[in-house]
Amino acid sequence: RLLTSRTAPREQPVAPFLYYFPCQRWLAVEEDDGQIIRELVPVDEAFVKKDSENEGQSLATLGLEQKAKSTTYTVKVKTGDKKNAGTDANVFITLYGSKDDTGIVSLKASKTNKNKFERGKVDEFTVESVDIGDLKKIKIGHDNKGNSTGWFLEWVELDAPSLGQCLKFPCGRWLDKSEDDGAVERIIFPAELQTTEYIPFVPYEITVYTSDIFGAGTDADVFIVLYGSNGICTQQKSLCLNKREQRMYFERNSVNQFIVELEDVGDIIEKIRIGHKGGGLNSGWHLDRVTIRRLLPNGK
Repeated sequence: RLLTSRTAPREQPVAPFLYYFPCQRWLAVEEDDGQIIRELVPVDEAFVKKDSENEGQSLATLGLEQKAKSTTYTVKVKTGDKKNAGTDANVFITLYGSKDDTGIVSLKASKTNKNKFERGKVDEFTVESVDIGDLKKIKIGHDNKGNSTGWFLEWVELDAPSLGQCLKFPCGRWLDKSEDDGAVERIIFPAELQTTEYIPFVPYEITVYTSDIFGAGTDADVFIVLYGSNGICTQQKSLCLNKREQRMYFERNSVNQFIVELEDVGDIIEKIRIGHKGGGLNSGWHLDRVTIRRLLPNGK
């Protein structure tokens, strides 16, 4: 919140502390000591090369800044276990909060199933939005297009790590022109007793520098764990959302920046654990260094 009045002084935002984790080693079965996971501890900024200060300041960085200010929802959708419960139609959702709504969002890319909205299955999607306030209700429906359009929706679950809240929206009804009341979209509300509250996650800006040596890049699934003081640590988190991103990122002599929502480990990061899951043709990776900045959630 910057003060814009002519008479008031402009408030200077406090820059969050940047941690440097040098590595300069292979994470490869056939190189070095054969390990594909390493624990790194932070060093003083003076030990890190200064040529990196303006790297990556591009439109992509602006996009990441926007992402850091957004709320990310994990949306799970359960199709009922009934005959003909699945649908081939295009499914959409709108989230309504106390301040605003997301507008219509198409649920296209399921993280769990290639063929989505099949009988008895749970599909998982990611929805990003600006701050809409406290989530009050959702509208979910389909366009009734395709060969098999009728759909029996069991429930929807919305998990927002940055808000520390997971809400369950029971439905248990058909969205079908020829079943129930014939509606193909429904407004549903959260079940109070099935709402889970937890300590909100915070966004971390994680910048990964792959070395400039032959064969340094990897297509493997790279993950990270952050450790704070008193044994607090985050869950293990993959930096790429899918295989396409794995092929795009961590190329030789590249700088890749990620905004990742993780459990808050506090003001001090004592070490990180970074590695990959191996497999594939080009899994070996030479990691130069990692920098991490703990951001302030939702601009607070």
